[in-house]
Amino acid sequence: MTTGADTHCPYCALQCAMTLTSPAALTPANQPGSDPVDAAPAPAAGVPPLNPPILTVAGRDFPTNRGGLCRKGWTSASLLDHPGRVTEPLLKGADGVHRPVSWDEALMRIVSAVKQARAEHGADAVGVFGGGGLTNEKAYQLGKFARLALGTSRIDYNGRFCMSSAAAAGMRAFGMDRGLPFPLADLDAASTILMLGSNVAETMPPFVQHLQGARDAGGLIVVDPRRSATAAFTSDGGGLHLQPLPGTDLALLLGISHAVIHEGLADAGYIADRTTGYDAVVRSVGSFWPERVQSITGVPAGLIRDTARRLADGARKGGSYILTGRGVEQHVDGTDTATAAINLSLLLGLPGSARSGYGTLTGQGNGQGGREHGQKADQLPGYRKITDPAARAYMAKVWGVPETLIPGPGLPAVQLLKSLGQPDGVRCLFVHGANVAVSAPDANAVIAGLRSLDFLVVCDFFLSETAAEADLILPVTQWAEEEGTLTNLEGRVLRRRRALTPPPGVRSELWIMTRLAELLHAPSTFSEDPETVFEELRLASSGGLADYSGIDYAMLDRGEAAYWPYPAGSAGTPRLFLDAFAHADGRAVFTPVTPRRRSASSGAAPAANRGGAGRAGARESGTAMTLITGRLMEHYQSGAQTRRVAALAEAQPEARLQLHPAAAAVQGIADGDYVCISNERGEVSCRAELSTDIRPETVFLPFHFPELESANRLTEAATDPISGMPEFKTSKVWIRPAACLDALAGSHSGVQARVLQAEETS
Repeated sequence: MTTGADTHCPYCALQCAMTLTSPAALTPANQPGSDPVDAAPAPAAGVPPLNPPILTVAGRDFPTNRGGLCRKGWTSASLLDHPGRVTEPLLKGADGVHRPVSWDEALMRIVSAVKQARAEHGADAVGVFGGGGLTNEKAYQLGKFARLALGTSRIDYNGRFCMSSAAAAGMRAFGMDRGLPFPLADLDAASTILMLGSNVAETMPPFVQHLQGARDAGGLIVVDPRRSATAAFTSDGGGLHLQPLPGTDLALLLGISHAVIHEGLADAGYIADRTTGYDAVVRSVGSFWPERVQSITGVPAGLIRDTARRLADGARKGGSYILTGRGVEQHVDGTDTATAAINLSLLLGLPGSARSGYGTLTGQGNGQGGREHGQKADQLPGYRKITDPAARAYMAKVWGVPETLIPGPGLPAVQLLKSLGQPDGVRCLFVHGANVAVSAPDANAVIAGLRSLDFLVVCDFFLSETAAEADLILPVTQWAEEEGTLTNLEGRVLRRRRALTPPPGVRSELWIMTRLAELLHAPSTFSEDPETVFEELRLASSGGLADYSGIDYAMLDRGEAAYWPYPAGSAGTPRLFLDAFAHADGRAVFTPVTPRRRSASSGAAPAANRGGAGRAGARESGTAMTLITGRLMEHYQSGAQTRRVAALAEAQPEARLQLHPAAAAVQGIADGDYVCISNERGEVSCRAELSTDIRPETVFLPFHFPELESANRLTEAATDPISGMPEFKTSKVWIRPAACLDALAGSHSGVQARVLQAEETS
């Protein structure tokens, strides 16, 4: 008999529902007496993963995916018995080779490194870098572990690269940040949807079905410098594609707002009753009339006005939504750009309506929950500010410690990474659920920082590029081997259920933190049991903006929908702001914004002395372009998982630079030719892919690949002053034909080769 365990996909924030089944008898993990199936032994080195996988995947009916899965979801179980799985602690020797050690030795090495760093440099010499893929339980306990067991303020996470700008904009406009403040299914009935900077057709394909109603009504409007798969969904009368110059989204939004105001399309009653600050916004958009905005963005003034009219008409008739993604948020002015989108939505009366709204699309699997309960440098659980005396006093009471033991705010992710190995910076670093060697901006500098540390501990289930740099690698559970909760892009809390017993040498991060807290004689209590941790999280979040106190495992196991805030005794909040916004006066706040002059540093010519020969003189011989980065359908984040899935790697085995044929012709570049992309931070080498779907002055490179194909070798570590978001989308680069094919032939060598070799011998 084959039975199944209901759970959710391990990848993006859509958190598609799925059922895992095994040929062995398997009872659902939410039933008493469940006995997860044992993992099969890993194949010998060089042998492909078992076929079929140890568990099979089936889509499950659920409001977000309605039974559908993307390629990543369908193949997700293939990694559970992958031969490259790390299944015992690995310690790097003096020769640079990782060799197995016992858990006892691994834990004692960590304790010794932590004590030495604190004794020599102070508590903040120990740092923690978390991840948006960790369960709520792990994210919560990681924040507690950093502050109480390690005594450090230096904790942040990779969600800083994802949602931080939209979160900051949402907080100042609404007083609360939840990605979508309404259920995703609400989009189905919309007649108009404006989507800026998101390519959901590739990044979360099951999402597209929720756009179909707007497309059928001719009301899908997509803003993207590329004619992406999502932008192509507007063809044949489906809507509009606005194709601005990279980095000009803020001006575009101001132009649309100008048209809304000056054509009398604003919702005057809503503005008067539910907002403050309108007059200042009117003044701020006064100089951004559509014809001027056309000269800045390249978007025709007629399309700008048409967008304003369609949004207003949709709000009156069938519902309008404005959705933002990383394309408009991953900038040094990302918070202001997201604010401009919110201002536009407020002008139209969308937020807090039963059939309209504004939202931002969370990217990582637990990007929403992962930022609510203590991983961020400036937050305590429940989305409490770490500088708020009342919040600190409450958390001290929950944790049973003096308030003085809770450190103050730390450093946001980019600044944290810049401090690695510095005299007054982090000297001992823990990394959980992140691959910063590939995903962080200015990756060459990040890798140099990792190598300068006194001790680096990485918790992972594969030898990622970051793990390859570690002094100690700790093998941890994968998604199908653990219990817990995650919070999807709608703010709905979901249950992750265990379907598989992990390999004998693998441990949960909860176990690791609990053992280390004991060895470090930490105050308070820590637990390796997910439900016990969640019960404490409920208490810790009670009364905060992200209140989970009314949620428990039993209700989630019954399938009840649980949208936060969910105070004890309530029914949760599927739709936010219907009666009031989260500011003290109940009103939303207009905040005037305007484009700022950008730093010219990213446009500097490549320096000959940074990262390899061949870049000197590139300014004279190459073509200056604007680089935007993003994702492919087949891969996820840094690719540490998806590049190991044979079907996905076969479909997209390498990075390719999307380049307009007109720009390619100037350099004599043909489709499939190797090209060099460089600037003062680094150099990348890959094949060219010619396409008219991209603007002539712009190039696109996916960021899933390492080593000489790593897009983040080129991105700048400049950040938004409000959110700490890095500038990922407007790096100035120089393109030229590859001068040395021998060098390019090694583009998959270096770190990637060392990683694969280490996997084969571990």
